Amino acid sequence: MSAIQDHPIAAAGLQSTPGGHGILAYTADFSVDTPAKPIQAESRINSSFGVHVCGKSLSPWSRSLTKRLFDIACVVLALPVLLPVGLLIALAVRISSRGPVLFLQERMGRHGSTFTILKFRTMIHDTDRAHHAVTTANNQRFTPVGPFLRRYKLDELPQLLNVLVGHMSLVGPRPKMPEHATVHFPCRPGVTGAATCAFAREEQLLERVPRHTLNDYYHKVVLPAKSELDADYMAKATFRSDLQLIVNSVLRRWDDREAEIFLHSWERQTAEQTRHSKVTSTALHVSHVPMPPAVDHPMAAERAAGF
Repeated sequence: MSAIQDHPIAAAGLQSTPGGHGILAYTADFSVDTPAKPIQAESRINSSFGVHVCGKSLSPWSRSLTKRLFDIACVVLALPVLLPVGLLIALAVRISSRGPVLFLQERMGRHGSTFTILKFRTMIHDTDRAHHAVTTANNQRFTPVGPFLRRYKLDELPQLLNVLVGHMSLVGPRPKMPEHATVHFPCRPGVTGAATCAFAREEQLLERVPRHTLNDYYHKVVLPAKSELDADYMAKATFRSDLQLIVNSVLRRWDDREAEIFLHSWERQTAEQTRHSKVTSTALHVSHVPMPPAVDHPMAAERAAGF
């Protein structure tokens, strides 16, 4: 089997999953001609087996007090180094463009609760102009320092304050905007995570998707894929794996092969649908070719004489 067929989500994009539940039951339809359907992921609490999401139980580490203490200790120890860096970034944002230094936005937290996430502002501050809900490398108006901050994830530094107050963890699913939330995770969202590393170059990846199918692709492929990757990771997360993810994120050791698999699967699916639509359209056109109307012609005199 190919790499795409071996992958649970990518394979779902190539064939339907009869009787499926949650995310995978909805990723089978990659049609670009139909509007995106709301994805209903399975989330439940079982007193015997702990907290479940997408049918997977959170690991003991993911729901432990030790993980929370680890988050606080890491932030406190890193503050002497990161605080001067944050001040320099704040100054650069302030002098390079008009508007506030910080970008505040409502995001979904643990158990579906909402909180205000903090970021360094990377886009032009324009209250009269709406921003695209799905960001690509070229569909937003970035500040002079915005692309640099986003490339190295430095705009995420203020989220360490979110970690300190308990809204977030260092490692976990990325907090989504309410309209992008496909599942309510029973754990704190993270500054980094499995899906974050897999889709670290998401804006460049989405730039390759045609604009008229961008929203469909994001809701039908990217969001379910992220939820599934995060659910898989949180089901087996340990102290060591969290530490490894933090190190990989800091050193920018990102593996985006998963994201590429999803994109190639979707590209192949849409190409097949386009070819099928063309063949169907051609067949319908041939079957409906109008026949010339029957015309009564006068009979020649020589033939009339024969009767």
